[in-house]
Parts: sequence; structure tokens; C-alpha cells
Amino acid sequence: YASRVLIPALKKAGAQLQTIVTSGGLSAAIAGQRDGFAAATTEVAAALSDAAVNTVVIATRHDSHAQLAAQALDNGKHVFVEKPLALDLAQLDQVEIAHRAAAARGAAPQLMVGFNRRFAPQVVRMKSLLDRVSEPKSFLMVMNAGAIPAHHWTQDLAVGGGRIIGEACHFIDLMRFLAGAPITSVAARRMGDTPQVAVCEDKATITLGFADGSFGTIMYLANGASTFPKERIEVFTAGRVLQIDNFRRMTGYGWPGFRSHNLLRQDKGQAACAAAFLQAVRAGDLAIPADQIFEVARATIEAATLLRGQ
Repeated sequence: YASRVLIPALKKAGAQLQTIVTSGGLSAAIAGQRDGFAAATTEVAAALSDAAVNTVVIATRHDSHAQLAAQALDNGKHVFVEKPLALDLAQLDQVEIAHRAAAARGAAPQLMVGFNRRFAPQVVRMKSLLDRVSEPKSFLMVMNAGAIPAHHWTQDLAVGGGRIIGEACHFIDLMRFLAGAPITSVAARRMGDTPQVAVCEDKATITLGFADGSFGTIMYLANGASTFPKERIEVFTAGRVLQIDNFRRMTGYGWPGFRSHNLLRQDKGQAACAAAFLQAVRAGDLAIPADQIFEVARATIEAATLLRGQ
């Protein structure tokens, strides 16, 4: 993902690529040369302390995200972390403490998680329409995630954190963004244990409540057909409905002045997400408020904890 999507998006947005850090010296050199980095290394500490670097992008396996983010914040760097921010509450506290300490020093570093879907053009349009309505919203989000083998690293709770923490967090953040109100409750239900299915946590529903009365359900399903569209978002409010189908087609029902917003190709907002982060670094504003980042992380961890207790 880093080489195919994230690095090209950052380059397109105008980032100056200074140092790439990988676990292997040869892979670092090859990747650095290919992508246009000025230097390549395996030494994390040296890169984090480099005065030529003001921003750190973390795209490692999930179990290292929190520690690296905290270290980067401790070194006064702006931080972009590919989701998830943390695998558990202890890791999340580590990042939050480092962020508060950096702010107390007057550094005010940016902390960003790669929640690209809130930057997708159709989501931006949906948000602008929903902001005109004062009534609470009802959300239904369906993700036809597809199966991943039980032995894949993302399914290892200690390394990848499981797919709810690693991927369903996208939709918890998206719903938080569209609701425009704090999350006040989290409920979840997964598929029951069965000898026919190796992993049950990635077939689950998560229901969120919000401070303004809105609520919504995320259906994260890894047992569907690959020929079925992967993502669908529906919002019901004030006698109107908005629907985004796989980030290609957006349709309004009963919506005055809006019927559709269709794209020639799918756009989940990766490029716009990277651009918004770099603009925030340059201008000192916020691409995503830090309190929302921590709020979404806590809600995601809470949902995963509920599922594992069933």
C-alpha cells in the first residue's frame, strides 16, 4: 500500500521525500531509489532525530504503529499513521500522552490517521448535503470485505489486531464524520463460533450512537461474493435518503436539488487525504481533529473487545 498508493499520493501533493526506513538494507535502498528518496536506512532512531525531517509517515505492520507514532511525536515531528493508530487502550494511551506532551512543549505537531474515505469526493458531497439537515441521521454501511486466511498477519491479534481494528475503523471514522457529533455508545455482534468457519470476528455488525441522536450500523462481512460491490453507504434523514455505491455512484432520493453524483472511476479519497495532511502541516490547521482520531480509536477498540467476549 505504501509503494502503490501512499508514496505516490504524497509525492503528487508536493512532499519532499527525505529518508525511507525499512527493516532490510537492500529493500530500503531499492525502494528509496525507485521512489525518489534522498536517503535510505534501517535506523529508525536516526531518521526520527534527523533535523532535515519534519514529518514522519508510518506504514509498517499494525503492532508498531503506536510506538513509532509516539517516538515521532516525542521528536517533534508531524505524524501520518496508516490505520490503525493502536491495537489496544495501552498503546492508544501511549500516543495520546506523547501528543499532549508535544502540545505542552509548544510544538503542536499534526497527528493524522489515514482515514481516506472522509476525503472521497462523494463523501464530501454527502457531508455538505447532510449539514443542511438538523434532524438526526440513520446510517447503514455495508462492507463486503472478502475473506483473508486465518494465518494472515492481519488476523494475528498481537500483530495485525484483527480486521475490525485494522479495517472496520475506516467506517467508524466515516460515520463519525458524517454524523458530525461525538460517539456516545458502541454495540457489536459477531458470527457465532462454528467449526465450519476459522475466523468469526470479521463477520460482524457494529452499532454506534451519537450525541445528537443519530445512530448507525456497520456490517463488516468477510463471507460474501467477490463479484458483489465492496462498499455501500446509506443515510436516512428527514424523509430523504442518500446512497453511495462502491465510491462510483451516488444517488439522492427525495433530496431537493440533488439526484446523483457519479464518477468515471472509483475514488476513495487516498490522494485527497494525503493532500489534506500536507496542507495541514504547511498551514498549521487540522485535517482531522485529534480528539476525533482518539475517539474513533477508542470506539474501534471497544467494538473489537465486545466481539471477542462473545
